[in-house]
Amino acid sequence: MAASSAGSAGSVKRQSQWAIWFFGALGGILWGYDTGVISGAILYIPDDIPLTPLEQGTVVSGLLVGAMLGAGMSGRLADTLGRRMLILLGGVVFVIGTLGAALATTVLLLVLFRFVMGIGVGIVSVVVPMYLSELAPARIRGRLTSLMQLLVTVGIFVAYLTDFAFADARAWRWMIGLGVIPAVVLAIGIYTQPESPRWLVAQKPDGGEDDARKVLERLRGGREAAAAELGEIKESVRVERERSEKVALATLFGPRLRRRILIGMLLVFFQNFVGINTIIYYAPTLLTNVGFGDTGAIGANVGIGAVNMLMTLPGMWLIERAGRRPLLRWGAVGMCVAMLVLAVVNLVGLSQGPVLLGVTLAGIVVYIASFSISWGPVQWVLLPELFPLRVRASAVGFCVTFNWLFNMTVALLFPSLLAIFGAGWNFLFFAVTTALAYLYATRLLPETKGRTLEEIERDLTTPVTAKP
Repeated sequence: MAASSAGSAGSVKRQSQWAIWFFGALGGILWGYDTGVISGAILYIPDDIPLTPLEQGTVVSGLLVGAMLGAGMSGRLADTLGRRMLILLGGVVFVIGTLGAALATTVLLLVLFRFVMGIGVGIVSVVVPMYLSELAPARIRGRLTSLMQLLVTVGIFVAYLTDFAFADARAWRWMIGLGVIPAVVLAIGIYTQPESPRWLVAQKPDGGEDDARKVLERLRGGREAAAAELGEIKESVRVERERSEKVALATLFGPRLRRRILIGMLLVFFQNFVGINTIIYYAPTLLTNVGFGDTGAIGANVGIGAVNMLMTLPGMWLIERAGRRPLLRWGAVGMCVAMLVLAVVNLVGLSQGPVLLGVTLAGIVVYIASFSISWGPVQWVLLPELFPLRVRASAVGFCVTFNWLFNMTVALLFPSLLAIFGAGWNFLFFAVTTALAYLYATRLLPETKGRTLEEIERDLTTPVTAKP
């Protein structure tokens, strides 16, 4: 009888955890889908809504402006409403934005509803990793940070497949509109899941501990394990209340934190200005620019999405073995070589043909593989490691807000720059920025793998020397 009871508890535990991971994964996939689907849709939107190059950039970047707002609001709302309810709200926002964008008849409406979709993206990008990490067992908590990056690439890949499926029909409204299905499943499904035990302890002084204990007993399958983890959560909340502080903007740029903020800001700057967003959002546009047909360009984009997704896996494995700095350095080298090749073949005046098409596609694949194994997952792991606990939330939030701003800037300007200068000069610009990213990772960035916060802090308060 005891064995049967233990087996039943274990089964409930597994079912509860799988449901949480499923809906958390759905949030990450939805984030990737809504950011990636526009790359194919933008080729066919002009069939119904004429777009200038600047308007193309505005349609793409409207989502990113919304993401800045959503991410900026999420920290306070997650504490006020709870992690679970804010994810539900994000799902509702996704549904409204997706349906509105799919049915839009003017540029203004399309940009407006892409902005609404972006608010959902911003909410999910902050709250889903937080929710998963607070419900995960301690032994796997650290893996979830890089796991979200993988789930986003899965969402991008699914978006590219959807674009390809509807390419012949030029059905851009279906490409965008199908994103409503995972959004509805997320909104309904997350409502059935438990609230974060950590939020319950921190934000509900009356009854929060009892509710948290019930959630942990359900997830961990036993009172003893639940009681031990509840004690750890209470201690963590107590320490954070003692050490955390509200940080003014001037404090972040004060003498003690100035260098850390500079390193963090440069990290998010280079992650965006090495050119990744031109590939994620505009690869089919680039490929049609060098001679691919629309359907062929979107088909090739599916392969690019597959490389992006698959190469994230060794990046997740290497980040704790090779270290952060080596991954960023070698990733920058690979991206720089690829961009130089792309620049040369586009600037030497090769006529459109198999050679130009093949080299361009190969260069993009090498570039995306180099990024996905390095700068893609490393940023999200490295950023929190740069800052001490007392200012971590404020400092990381500040850097992530600028991450979306830099992302939006590239997405907005690239179609106009492509129309003015052509692909070759844009590729050459990104070759320069990737070379600068290599110098940044070599000269300025500390290695944080396997190091204590005290050791990292010592690195950041002493002069920088070149490291092998």
